[in-house]
Amino acid sequence: MARGRITTMVDEQVRTPEGDTITRQYLLHPGAVGVIALDEQERVVLVRQYRHPVRHRLLEPPAGLLDVAEEDWLVGAQRELAEEAELAARDWRVLVDQFVSPGSTEESVRIYLARDLHPVDRPDGFVVEGEELDMDVVLAPLADLVAAVLAGRVQNPLAVAGVLATEVARRDGFASLRPADAPWPVRDSRP
Repeated sequence: MARGRITTMVDEQVRTPEGDTITRQYLLHPGAVGVIALDEQERVVLVRQYRHPVRHRLLEPPAGLLDVAEEDWLVGAQRELAEEAELAARDWRVLVDQFVSPGSTEESVRIYLARDLHPVDRPDGFVVEGEELDMDVVLAPLADLVAAVLAGRVQNPLAVAGVLATEVARRDGFASLRPADAPWPVRDSRP
């Protein structure tokens, strides 16, 4: 086992259906939330942030770790939207839940759709640091983002899943989306 600041690498012995034992190595991760913030002109609020492992500045939705003890997932998403984009929303829905890379980590992410946006100050005590010092906020039309995802120009997994899910949900006026407080069963079954 190796511990990092955010993740822990573990080795586990797994019994296959045939009765063999194999070793699997993966990362334990606290999970995360992301926010597709959609304004009244159907523009998505994104941040452009440097991600060192891929050595690119990526367009991605405001997002953050579920690393605050006992923090409700929706509250975490609301905090991230305020911290990164200085926005709040009056309408919140669950857009999509996903495993980001299930072959190498048990990280689960819930992506919310936030609408009826309005400006707010960053939360008290929040300090912009690290990569966030060079992060900028971008407004992009949803239709342009769908095209950019399909063309491979947007590759952040939360942006890809969130943008495509938003486009599909928009078709029925967002009626098919779950409420913001919908259960997230995979979080209850974490090791």
